[in-house]
Amino acid sequence: MVGASEDRIEKQDRVARVRREFDGAPLVLTSHESVSWYLEGVRTHVSLAGPPVVAVRAEESGDVLYIADNEADRMIAEELLPDDAARIVRVPWWISPAVAAADGAGVSEFQVAPQLRAARARMLPAERARYRSLGTETAATLTDALGRVGPEQTERAVAAVVAAELIARGIDPLVVLVSGSARVGYRHPLPTAGLLGDRAMIVVCGRRDGLIANATRWVGASVDDEPILGVERAFLDASVPGARLDGAFESGTAAYARFGFDADEWHRHHQGGPTGYAGRDPRATASTTDLLVENQAFAWNPTAPGVKVEDTMLRTATGWEVLTVDERWPSVDYEGLRRPVARAYGA
Repeated sequence: MVGASEDRIEKQDRVARVRREFDGAPLVLTSHESVSWYLEGVRTHVSLAGPPVVAVRAEESGDVLYIADNEADRMIAEELLPDDAARIVRVPWWISPAVAAADGAGVSEFQVAPQLRAARARMLPAERARYRSLGTETAATLTDALGRVGPEQTERAVAAVVAAELIARGIDPLVVLVSGSARVGYRHPLPTAGLLGDRAMIVVCGRRDGLIANATRWVGASVDDEPILGVERAFLDASVPGARLDGAFESGTAAYARFGFDADEWHRHHQGGPTGYAGRDPRATASTTDLLVENQAFAWNPTAPGVKVEDTMLRTATGWEVLTVDERWPSVDYEGLRRPVARAYGA
């Protein structure tokens, strides 16, 4: 991976700063988001629903990787940086790598969750390059797959096509949601045998190199998107380096009433927040006080009955960069940012 070694040195420094808050004690990384972040995007899973097959014990003498013995050879050959292979402890399959790595004095992820989120927040050059590639290909997948759908197709058939095209690009389909016109009131519509009908929503969260791209697209009939785009813009305008996440959340949720929605609309679904190695890192609420930084990724997703907008974006020194963008998808210019609109069937 180009630039991965340079990024790793900075990440080791960030983790060392966390460790110094605990008198230099070892720090045990056990979650998908932390391990994959620290090890430059390695695939930490076998089952998407299972725990990581690798844990990291970051200590003064260096990093030690605890890997399930039946996964170690593959990870050495296909996943890890060359230097990592020299400090591996092979763990029998009947012992969790997380348990093995925590054997002895050390600090757990649970104890330092806010500090680790802060360590992950400011994305480094190689990470940003991988995220741009993932975002572009995720958006292209939606354009390619949804260009072939029609109102007579089932939600499950569309989900199958989208998932297959993501996998073909090396992207794990963590979430694929589809709602036809009869189900657009549901915020998390798991696909059913129902038909798309005249208007349908498709949502994906795809992971590659540890990073997760989040995007929502609509097909079929158009509606007035300007109100929901106005709410999204309120979230974006408040998500500036130096601000706090709870402040950005408050600014965005307050915009619902201003744009003609029920003032309590935000109670009915989460609004998104920072993203990266977790789908939301963290999910924004009135009590998430994380400090926002430059080169941090976000996926705000304001929604109301029948409308939603969502893309993965990077907040750079010069403004917003939309990562999940495909110029072939129909869009409008809203306050200087190209935003997706519904794509007519057959277009």
